[in-house]
Amino acid sequence: MANPFVHVELQTNDLAKAKAFYSKLFDWKLEDAKMPDGETYTMINVGEGTGGGMYESKALAGKPPHWLAYVLVNDVSSSTRKAKELGAKAVMDKTEVGGFGFMSIVVDPTGATFALWEAKPRK
Repeated sequence: MANPFVHVELQTNDLAKAKAFYSKLFDWKLEDAKMPDGETYTMINVGEGTGGGMYESKALAGKPPHWLAYVLVNDVSSSTRKAKELGAKAVMDKTEVGGFGFMSIVVDPTGATFALWEAKPRK
């Protein structure tokens, strides 16, 4: 597969409840990390397969908690541009994520939201 799903992320309004639920339901290994803004980001290690993360989002503001799938691309800028040419809407253009890579968030023509991910080369 040329562009696999590489990360899934839960935005929730109750991180503690989500961590308790998913760790018990699936026996996921969870590891907390501090983000630059001081908030907690919880990495999800599923063993085999695509892992992810979860965090408490103040940006939900009336929206329900939800999962966001990330698709690996070679170039976030060009992939975002191509998605827009195909009728998608970029709700977040290319943004750097720490020293890890770049992402954008796109809504496809049917209304489904997903993220594009370009990893930075490892040194």
